[in-house]
Formats: sequence, structure tokens, C-alpha cells
Amino acid sequence: MKTVCGFLVIVFAFLLVSVHAEAQDSGTGTTLQPSKTTLTSGEQQYLLTLARKTLTHYLSGKPIQELVKTKLSPALIEKRGCFVTLEKKGNLRGCIGYIQPVKSLCECVMENAVHAATQDPRFPEVNFDELKAITIEISALTVPEPLEIKNRKTFLQVLVPGRDGVILSNGWKKSTFLPQVWEHFADKESFLNALCEKGGMPRGCWEDEGTEILTYRAEVFKEDDY
Repeated sequence: MKTVCGFLVIVFAFLLVSVHAEAQDSGTGTTLQPSKTTLTSGEQQYLLTLARKTLTHYLSGKPIQELVKTKLSPALIEKRGCFVTLEKKGNLRGCIGYIQPVKSLCECVMENAVHAATQDPRFPEVNFDELKAITIEISALTVPEPLEIKNRKTFLQVLVPGRDGVILSNGWKKSTFLPQVWEHFADKESFLNALCEKGGMPRGCWEDEGTEILTYRAEVFKEDDY
């Protein structure tokens, strides 16, 4: 299923997801609380280098290097979902990932670096000559978990802008916003209503007891950080 909306494009097929938060005025009153970092600076830099090397090899027609997992830290071989975002001169050039932890974080980054460059349906494939102008960003995700609330009235009290990514699911309709999308909304209600509409559900679907709510967090880092 492909859903196109104002902020995100998501493809729920074999857990492959294409996501982008389009640029808007970020002058909102939302207070952002960043996720707790679990990857070290060295591990983040390793993943960014791995993504770039993978793209360089793939786009130049060379074999992609094989991982030697015995030489990697536990955090790098832990199964986690992730997204890889490519930007060119400040504009989106591709973004794909999956939420569920189906592969090691290193493998997730390698796979989705290639997918972001070649399978985002909104853009032509990235070519080798573009790589120098492209900046890579990685979002490493925690496992989505059901939100523990007694009733929907308390949902807004426990949801934390900037920390929580949210998945809404009702029947076959699903939608998600990554934690960094919060900066484009002034309040929790507008964030959730936009997420409902993005998934083809009516505004306020998050208040429906039949809508499943899961949350997750993301560690977001990019080449510009280093």
C-alpha cells in the first residue's frame, strides 16, 4: 500500500518504508525532547562511513564489502529498524527504511542506503557523479511497542514530542511519523490528526479504541554532525 500525504510517503510492503518530512515553517510552540542516545559517537561515524562506502561501491559497479561481524560492537550487530535519508544541497534526494528489527543495524544501514538511492519512487536513481553532493542521515530505531494507557484520554499526557515516533493502525490502514517530524507541528493533536489523514483514516482516529497505537524512538545523526 502506498500513501502520499503532506509530510510522508510510506510503502508498507515487506516492512519497506519510504519516508520524508517536507520542509515547512518550524516556528512552532512544540517543545522537543530528544531520544536518549545509545550509540557512541564512534559507532555513529562508523555507520555513516559504512553507508557512504556501500553507496560508492554499488553505484560504481563494484562488489559491496562483506561485514565481519566478529569485529563489530554489540550495538552495531543488534537487530534494529532504521531509515537512511539522502539530501542534496539541503533537499531530499531519497529516504527509505523499515521500522521492525529484521536485520542487524549494520545490514539495515547498508541495505537502505542502496534502497534510498535507487528505490524511492519519488526520484530518479542517484548516479555515481552525484555522491559528492549528497549528505547521508541515519535514523536508528527502537522496537515499536504498544502504548500503555488506560484510556485514550490519557494518551496525550504520555506522548512526548520529539522523542516518540508513532504508528497508527486500523484494519489494513497504517501510518507513521518519525520523531523528527514533530518539529513541523504546533501541538500533539495536529500531529496525530495529520498522521490519521496520511494513513487514509479520519481525523481523530487516534481517539478510536479500535485504532492500535505503537510508539518508538530514533537516534538521528548525519554526516554534517561530524
